[in-house]
Amino acid sequence: MSRIADYLSEDHTHCDDLFVAAENAVSTTDWALAQTAFEQFSNATLCHLAREEVILFPAFEATTGMVNGPTQVMRMEHTEMRDTLSAMADSLARHDSSAFLGLSETLLMLMRQHNTKEEQILYRMCDQMLAGEADNLVVRMAAVTPGANPQA
Repeated sequence: MSRIADYLSEDHTHCDDLFVAAENAVSTTDWALAQTAFEQFSNATLCHLAREEVILFPAFEATTGMVNGPTQVMRMEHTEMRDTLSAMADSLARHDSSAFLGLSETLLMLMRQHNTKEEQILYRMCDQMLAGEADNLVVRMAAVTPGANPQA
């Protein structure tokens, strides 16, 4: 892999690890730990989405001219993930482990399919098309902090 793919794939792994911790805490109904773990996961995931939507996707679109292509699909999937995260937060606030874990299964499926498309297709395209900008883009993406608003 190249610079962009490596960076964002590692970010996927980080989010996945936080996701497992949140699920495990909910499974044991340790609500205080579940809240903390879910907030860490949700913040990291929203940060990852912001890195792509605010930094990577616009650079890719400007270079390729493809605004109705893979980045549009990824943005629609990001919206689905945000909606699921919101529903998960609601179920967590109600201490409804069944609802949370059901939604987490949905999110897991969404993330697996989404991450595969990004890692196997989009990130490779970005590494090819943005090779000269890769280092700068990674530095800019790394500067996006957890809890960032992807709509900013």
